Amino acid sequence: MTSSTEKYSIKLQIINEDHIAMGPGKADLLEAIQKTGSIAAAGRAMTMSYKRAWDLVEIMNMCFTEPLVKKSKGGIKKGGTTLTPLGLKVIDQYRALEVKSNGAIKKEMNTFFSLLKHPPLDK
Repeated sequence: MTSSTEKYSIKLQIINEDHIAMGPGKADLLEAIQKTGSIAAAGRAMTMSYKRAWDLVEIMNMCFTEPLVKKSKGGIKKGGTTLTPLGLKVIDQYRALEVKSNGAIKKEMNTFFSLLKHPPLDK
């Protein structure tokens, strides 16, 4: 994620065949699912519909060697959603890639900004 003191960020997307297997929005969704224990609540927190959140989860589950999200059915104790061990690992790895990517281009981005008519302001 981009902190408020950064002047730029990269949108890192990992493509697998015809699908975006992981990107910043999907990583945010996984983190919201981890926090809320619910696809519906995670979707609401991100102002997206349950269907959209579920579709993104389905794509992620399809793209990796194992599911990232496990959903349990409702009942007396109600249902819930948890991240699998692979889901937790994917978030950690993706966030590490974001940090490394942003750090790797810092010098070049500052040079690039000098070419912009309205470069980002230092905060």
